[in-house]
Amino acid sequence: MGTTLQLTARDGHLLDAYLARPAQTPRGAVVIAQEMYGVTSYLLDTCDFYATQGYLTIAPALYDRRQRNLVLEYNQQNHNLAQAIYKNWNFDHALDDLDAGKNCVAEAGAVAILGFCWGGTLAWLAACRRDYTAAVAYYGSMMPDFRSETAHCPVVAHIGSVDNTMPQERIDLFHQVQPTVPIHMYPGAQHGFDNPSRADRFHAEACQLARQRTLEFLAQHAAK
Repeated sequence: MGTTLQLTARDGHLLDAYLARPAQTPRGAVVIAQEMYGVTSYLLDTCDFYATQGYLTIAPALYDRRQRNLVLEYNQQNHNLAQAIYKNWNFDHALDDLDAGKNCVAEAGAVAILGFCWGGTLAWLAACRRDYTAAVAYYGSMMPDFRSETAHCPVVAHIGSVDNTMPQERIDLFHQVQPTVPIHMYPGAQHGFDNPSRADRFHAEACQLARQRTLEFLAQHAAK
Protein backbone atom coordinates (compact mmCIF):
# COMPACT_ATOMS: atom_id res chain seq x y z
CA MET A 1 0.00 0.00 0.00
CA GLY A 2 2.84 2.39 0.85
CA THR A 3 5.85 3.95 -0.80
CA THR A 4 9.20 5.21 0.45
CA LEU A 5 10.06 8.83 -0.17
CA GLN A 6 12.61 11.37 1.02
CA LEU A 7 11.93 14.28 3.36
CA THR A 8 13.95 17.35 4.23
CA ALA A 9 14.01 18.52 7.84
CA ARG A 10 14.27 22.18 8.75
CA ASP A 11 18.07 21.94 9.18
CA GLY A 12 18.50 20.43 5.71
CA HIS A 13 18.85 16.83 6.92
CA LEU A 14 17.51 14.31 4.38
CA LEU A 15 15.63 11.31 5.70
CA ASP A 16 13.47 8.54 4.34
CA ALA A 17 9.84 8.02 5.26
CA TYR A 18 7.17 5.44 4.55
CA LEU A 19 3.93 6.95 3.23
CA ALA A 20 0.64 5.04 3.06
CA ARG A 21 -2.29 6.58 1.19
CA PRO A 22 -5.91 5.61 1.78
CA ALA A 23 -7.94 4.39 -1.18
CA GLN A 24 -10.36 7.29 -0.79
CA THR A 25 -9.89 10.99 -0.14
CA PRO A 26 -8.09 11.23 3.22
CA ARG A 27 -10.18 12.19 6.20
CA GLY A 28 -7.04 13.50 7.93
CA ALA A 29 -3.40 12.57 8.44
CA VAL A 30 -1.31 10.68 10.98
CA VAL A 31 2.42 10.87 11.62
CA ILE A 32 3.77 7.67 13.17
CA ALA A 33 6.68 8.09 15.59
CA GLN A 34 8.82 4.98 15.51
CA GLU A 35 9.55 2.58 18.34
CA MET A 36 13.15 2.28 19.48
CA TYR A 37 13.87 -0.50 16.98
CA GLY A 38 13.38 1.81 13.99
CA VAL A 39 10.88 1.79 11.14
CA THR A 40 10.28 -1.95 11.34
CA SER A 41 7.93 -4.07 9.23
CA TYR A 42 5.47 -3.76 12.12
CA LEU A 43 5.60 0.02 11.80
CA LEU A 44 4.96 -0.22 8.06
CA ASP A 45 1.97 -2.47 8.73
CA THR A 46 0.72 0.06 11.28
CA CYS A 47 0.91 2.83 8.68
CA ASP A 48 -1.03 0.63 6.28
CA PHE A 49 -3.66 -0.04 8.93
CA TYR A 50 -4.37 3.63 9.59
CA ALA A 51 -4.43 4.26 5.84
CA THR A 52 -7.20 1.66 5.54
CA GLN A 53 -9.08 3.73 8.12
CA GLY A 54 -8.90 6.77 5.86
CA TYR A 55 -5.79 8.56 7.13
CA LEU A 56 -2.84 9.66 5.05
CA THR A 57 -0.11 8.11 7.20
CA ILE A 58 3.65 8.63 7.29
CA ALA A 59 6.51 7.19 9.36
CA PRO A 60 9.75 9.20 9.17
CA ALA A 61 12.97 7.21 9.64
CA LEU A 62 14.34 9.02 12.67
CA TYR A 63 17.47 6.87 12.85
CA ASP A 64 18.62 8.15 9.45
CA ARG A 65 20.53 10.82 11.38
CA ARG A 66 22.73 8.03 12.74
CA GLN A 67 22.65 5.43 9.97
CA ARG A 68 20.38 5.14 6.96
CA ASN A 69 18.02 2.16 6.96
CA LEU A 70 18.89 1.31 10.56
CA VAL A 71 16.31 -1.22 11.73
CA LEU A 72 17.08 -3.43 14.72
CA GLU A 73 15.83 -6.97 15.24
CA TYR A 74 13.84 -7.88 18.33
CA ASN A 75 16.47 -9.53 20.53
CA GLN A 76 18.24 -8.74 23.78
CA GLN A 77 21.43 -7.45 22.15
CA ASN A 78 19.52 -5.00 19.98
CA HIS A 79 17.24 -4.10 22.86
CA ASN A 80 20.24 -2.87 24.80
CA LEU A 81 21.64 -1.08 21.73
CA ALA A 82 18.30 0.61 20.99
CA GLN A 83 18.00 1.83 24.57
CA ALA A 84 21.49 3.33 24.42
CA ILE A 85 20.66 5.04 21.11
CA TYR A 86 17.31 6.63 21.82
CA LYS A 87 17.97 7.70 25.40
CA ASN A 88 20.91 9.77 24.17
CA TRP A 89 19.15 11.15 21.09
CA ASN A 90 18.67 14.82 20.36
CA PHE A 91 14.91 14.96 20.86
CA ASP A 92 14.60 18.27 19.04
CA HIS A 93 16.12 16.63 15.96
CA ALA A 94 13.57 13.84 16.27
CA LEU A 95 10.73 16.36 16.51
CA ASP A 96 12.13 18.23 13.49
CA ASP A 97 12.14 14.98 11.49
CA LEU A 98 8.58 14.21 12.55
CA ASP A 99 7.59 17.75 11.52
CA ALA A 100 9.05 17.04 8.08
CA GLY A 101 6.60 14.15 7.91
CA LYS A 102 3.78 16.39 9.12
CA ASN A 103 4.52 18.91 6.37
CA CYS A 104 4.40 16.11 3.80
CA VAL A 105 0.89 14.97 4.79
CA ALA A 106 -0.56 18.39 5.61
CA GLU A 107 -2.47 18.25 2.30
CA ALA A 108 -4.96 15.98 4.12
CA GLY A 109 -5.88 18.72 6.61
CA ALA A 110 -5.63 18.00 10.33
CA VAL A 111 -2.50 16.05 11.33
CA ALA A 112 -2.29 13.87 14.44
CA ILE A 113 0.79 12.14 15.82
CA LEU A 114 0.82 8.58 17.11
CA GLY A 115 3.87 6.96 18.67
CA PHE A 116 5.03 3.70 20.19
CA CYS A 117 7.69 3.15 22.85
CA TRP A 118 10.26 5.93 22.23
CA GLY A 119 7.70 7.30 19.78
CA GLY A 120 5.12 7.45 22.57
CA THR A 121 7.35 9.87 24.43
CA LEU A 122 7.94 11.80 21.20
CA ALA A 123 4.18 12.02 20.63
CA TRP A 124 3.81 13.64 24.05
CA LEU A 125 6.68 16.06 23.38
CA ALA A 126 5.26 16.89 19.95
CA ALA A 127 1.92 17.72 21.58
CA CYS A 128 3.75 20.07 23.94
CA ARG A 129 6.39 21.60 21.69
CA ARG A 130 5.01 21.46 18.15
CA ASP A 131 1.76 21.96 16.25
CA TYR A 132 -0.44 18.86 15.96
CA THR A 133 -4.19 18.41 16.12
CA ALA A 134 -4.03 15.41 18.46
CA ALA A 135 -1.51 12.98 19.94
CA VAL A 136 -1.68 9.30 20.85
CA ALA A 137 1.07 7.87 23.06
CA TYR A 138 1.50 4.11 23.34
CA TYR A 139 3.64 3.16 26.35
CA GLY A 140 5.88 6.22 26.23
CA SER A 141 8.15 5.28 29.10
CA MET A 142 9.90 8.68 29.33
CA MET A 143 6.69 10.71 29.48
CA PRO A 144 6.93 11.09 33.27
CA ASP A 145 10.31 12.77 32.80
CA PHE A 146 8.54 15.51 30.82
CA ARG A 147 5.40 15.63 32.94
CA SER A 148 5.66 19.36 33.61
CA GLU A 149 5.32 20.34 29.96
CA THR A 150 2.00 21.60 28.61
CA ALA A 151 0.17 19.93 25.74
CA HIS A 152 -1.41 22.22 23.15
CA CYS A 153 -3.72 19.56 21.71
CA PRO A 154 -5.75 16.62 23.03
CA VAL A 155 -3.64 13.64 24.14
CA VAL A 156 -4.50 10.06 25.01
CA ALA A 157 -2.17 7.37 26.39
CA HIS A 158 -2.26 3.56 26.25
CA ILE A 159 -0.26 1.51 28.78
CA GLY A 160 -0.22 -2.19 29.66
CA SER A 161 -0.76 -3.03 33.32
CA VAL A 162 2.38 -5.20 33.45
CA ASP A 163 4.61 -2.87 31.40
CA ASN A 164 7.89 -2.98 33.33
CA THR A 165 9.01 0.32 31.74
CA MET A 166 5.97 2.09 33.21
CA PRO A 167 5.43 0.89 36.78
CA GLN A 168 2.50 2.38 38.66
CA GLU A 169 4.66 4.87 40.53
CA ARG A 170 5.87 6.33 37.22
CA ILE A 171 2.32 6.52 35.89
CA ASP A 172 1.26 8.25 39.11
CA LEU A 173 4.08 10.80 38.72
CA PHE A 174 2.72 11.75 35.30
CA HIS A 175 -0.93 11.66 36.31
CA GLN A 176 -0.40 13.89 39.35
CA VAL A 177 0.83 16.70 37.09
CA GLN A 178 -1.37 15.86 34.09
CA PRO A 179 -4.69 14.73 35.61
CA THR A 180 -6.70 15.61 32.48
CA VAL A 181 -4.71 13.35 30.12
CA PRO A 182 -6.65 10.09 29.73
CA ILE A 183 -4.48 7.05 30.48
CA HIS A 184 -6.04 3.77 29.39
CA MET A 185 -4.66 0.73 31.21
CA TYR A 186 -4.82 -2.75 29.68
CA PRO A 187 -4.89 -5.67 32.17
CA GLY A 188 -2.21 -8.28 31.54
CA ALA A 189 -0.64 -6.36 28.66
CA GLN A 190 3.11 -5.78 28.41
CA HIS A 191 5.21 -3.08 26.78
CA GLY A 192 4.75 -3.49 23.02
CA PHE A 193 1.32 -5.10 23.28
CA ASP A 194 0.23 -3.59 19.95
CA ASN A 195 2.92 -5.45 17.97
CA PRO A 196 1.69 -8.73 16.38
CA SER A 197 5.21 -9.63 15.25
CA ARG A 198 6.30 -10.09 18.87
CA ALA A 199 4.58 -13.23 20.10
CA ASP A 200 6.03 -12.78 23.59
CA ARG A 201 4.46 -9.33 23.98
CA PHE A 202 1.46 -9.09 21.65
CA HIS A 203 -1.88 -8.92 23.44
CA ALA A 204 -4.69 -9.28 20.92
CA GLU A 205 -7.49 -8.00 23.15
CA ALA A 206 -5.51 -4.97 24.31
CA CYS A 207 -4.38 -4.23 20.75
CA GLN A 208 -7.93 -4.32 19.43
CA LEU A 209 -9.37 -2.18 22.20
CA ALA A 210 -6.54 0.39 22.07
CA ARG A 211 -6.90 0.71 18.30
CA GLN A 212 -10.66 1.13 18.64
CA ARG A 213 -10.15 3.87 21.21
CA THR A 214 -7.47 5.49 19.05
CA LEU A 215 -9.73 5.54 16.00
CA GLU A 216 -12.55 7.08 18.06
CA PHE A 217 -10.11 9.68 19.39
CA LEU A 218 -8.82 10.49 15.90
CA ALA A 219 -12.35 10.71 14.52
CA GLN A 220 -13.18 13.24 17.23
CA HIS A 221 -10.05 15.38 17.02
CA ALA A 222 -8.26 14.81 13.71
CA ALA A 223 -10.77 13.93 11.01
CA LYS A 224 -12.71 16.00 8.52
